[in-house]
Amino acid sequence: MRKKIKGEPSIRLLRVNENIRHALSEILRREDFGGPDLKDVSITVTEVRTSPDLRNATVFVLPLGGENRDPVLKALNQAAPYICSFLSRSVHLKYLPKLKFIADETFDESGHISTLLKNPKVAKDLEAKD
Repeated sequence: MRKKIKGEPSIRLLRVNENIRHALSEILRREDFGGPDLKDVSITVTEVRTSPDLRNATVFVLPLGGENRDPVLKALNQAAPYICSFLSRSVHLKYLPKLKFIADETFDESGHISTLLKNPKVAKDLEAKD
């Protein structure tokens, strides 16, 4: 049996995060929230991190292509209570977490790292160590 490292989320918490992520992906794909900033926008839910007490959840999202990120995030945060009402029908928890939507920066960061690794100076240094 694997020993839990301090600060690492429990298996139960990881499972809850994943269930919320799947439910939110389906809700955002299926439902119409009426706002012009969310109309016909495809949103990817990349990760959900809930607090250990399951009262708050940070939802990492990215609009398709990364366009109009700020207006989409603002619209999602304004619609969060409405989205929570749909979430309560999909995910059955004692407490439904308060949702906070933020932009997922991992794709930008991985693109930046990829660009750095393709730099001729970096490639030369990597070849020298082999």
